[in-house]
Amino acid sequence: MELIVLIIGIPLLAAVLLWIIKKDALRNALVTISCTLIAALALIIAVTNFTSGEEYYLVKSMAVNIGLFLLELALALYIVVISLRHRQVLLALLTVAQAALLAWYELSGRHLLTSLSHHFFVDKLNIIMMLIVAVVGGLICIYSLAYMKRYQRRHSETPDRRNVFFSVIFLFFAAMFGIVLCNDLVWMLLFWEITSVCSFWLIGYTRTTEATRNAFTALLYNTIGGICLAVGVVYLSERLHVTELRDIMRYANDPAVVLPALLLAIAGLSKSAQMPFSKWLLGAMVAPTPTSALLHSSTMVKAGVYLILRIAPLLQGNAAGYVVVLVGGLTFLLASLIAITQSDAKKLLAYSTIANLGLIVSCAGIGTYESTWAAIFLILFHAASKSLLFLSVGSVESLLGSRDIEDMHGLIVKLPLMAILLTIGIAGMFLAPFGMLISKWAAMKAFLDSKNMAMLFMLVFGSAATLFYWAKWLGKLVAIRHQSERMKAAPSACEKVALYALAAFTVLNCLLFPLISRYIVEPFLTRMFGAAHTVISLGNQQIMLMLLAMILLLPVGLSFLTRGGKVTSVYMNGANTGDDRHFIGFAGHEQRMYLSNWYMERYFGQKKLLPAGVILSTLLLVGAFIYLAGSMF
Repeated sequence: MELIVLIIGIPLLAAVLLWIIKKDALRNALVTISCTLIAALALIIAVTNFTSGEEYYLVKSMAVNIGLFLLELALALYIVVISLRHRQVLLALLTVAQAALLAWYELSGRHLLTSLSHHFFVDKLNIIMMLIVAVVGGLICIYSLAYMKRYQRRHSETPDRRNVFFSVIFLFFAAMFGIVLCNDLVWMLLFWEITSVCSFWLIGYTRTTEATRNAFTALLYNTIGGICLAVGVVYLSERLHVTELRDIMRYANDPAVVLPALLLAIAGLSKSAQMPFSKWLLGAMVAPTPTSALLHSSTMVKAGVYLILRIAPLLQGNAAGYVVVLVGGLTFLLASLIAITQSDAKKLLAYSTIANLGLIVSCAGIGTYESTWAAIFLILFHAASKSLLFLSVGSVESLLGSRDIEDMHGLIVKLPLMAILLTIGIAGMFLAPFGMLISKWAAMKAFLDSKNMAMLFMLVFGSAATLFYWAKWLGKLVAIRHQSERMKAAPSACEKVALYALAAFTVLNCLLFPLISRYIVEPFLTRMFGAAHTVISLGNQQIMLMLLAMILLLPVGLSFLTRGGKVTSVYMNGANTGDDRHFIGFAGHEQRMYLSNWYMERYFGQKKLLPAGVILSTLLLVGAFIYLAGSMF
């Protein structure tokens, strides 16, 4: 129990201290020490509970219940005040409605005056989630030390509020640990709301008009999800007398649980930025790059898919599950197509994140052993590769002065280290034998076995789009121009530590995935579903392990491209004028050669596909809710 308190308490203490400390040296030391302690605690908890199926921890304290309830009300009051100050009336009304529901629930004695048997628990799924938050999140935080210092130097018009930035990040960590370790659904709801407020602060860091508007959009969409979560929790308590996450599984085949399962799933969809809630995550791109990495890879969005994974058995074969599968599949397909049209690297990564989360959500909605296996590994591989990509883009933007993919042409010569790191991250997202491809193969098999042809169609065409936009970006990185010169700029030591560690994490995930599957994921799924299955046969595992040796060829091969090899000028069907950028054309006039990717804005533009996805997903969710509510009442 002490370890659970520490892993939530240390980030809270660090958040308070970082709010006060404004000297760089003290802040750097505190951030580094705190991230190291948190990662060490996560590893200790993982090792301590590795051999056990589930361990539950008890907190018998009326004072804690009352304190958390008062904190919930204070949080609601804060949101109402800032909403009215910025004329966000709808957000204020929704917050008041949620606070009123919870106040009635608590003060009527349904939760506040009754003690649960266990408030926290540890099993193999939340061990995975806890390690992702602690390790990946910690590396992002360490990377931010140098990045934010350079960011403030380059954006002198933005007030230096780094003390607030790092304080909020550690509060974020504490809330995420609370979400993934909570057994008490009401306590989970409080931590859920804290992550929403933290994302509001992080997105609005610069306090510009655009940042403030996008921050309120994120808070509004997540509040809608919070209300669904609150209604679902109260419904479970009132109708089924369920107040603990572990008890929900007893009702896996009960029709009475389908409506609250849909409400909890909608909360997860909003937090993981699925359509129709995707807008908030796209707006988060206005924040400094570490914020994007934090929200997209290790924390915020993973809370949503974590909740849906927890209730996966409740979604199997019913209306709630079908809707979740369709919304996730629609999001995967459309977001992948829209990503083709993006030349801004951060926007491409944003749409890629939304798409991959859609695939995870669809797997959870199927609710079978195989599909849940695929979803867990998609989370694991996505966390490593996407955080590496976001941080690499942040460094490239700082060094190159641009994050446009077209400006990364020949990066393998100009900034070879960053090109290699970006290549590892991109390869981790779509190339064999990296883990995302393995997980997608397992997802395809699960969709086939469940006879979900609609999802199989969306997976195939969405994956084709994925191949297209990753290959375009990869081609830009390794293209070489004649007489290109290496830049002297390089990432800082803090940035290198984070980038190297995440690159190693990406590769190690692939090397160790059979062991992770056998000793962590499969025992958890056997306990969840009551039976063991073989997702990947021994023969296929051996083939994959042989293919994994090819991973070494990637950085080694790329490194040879940067070792002074002879690069000759490109023949352009005319007389070159000294380089491969200009030539004398047929009419005797000097012309400039320029190669660029095709972004297909006309066919897959955001303005065309995003509104269609929002409308279709909204109709699906609203229709399912009306249908289930009508059948229940």
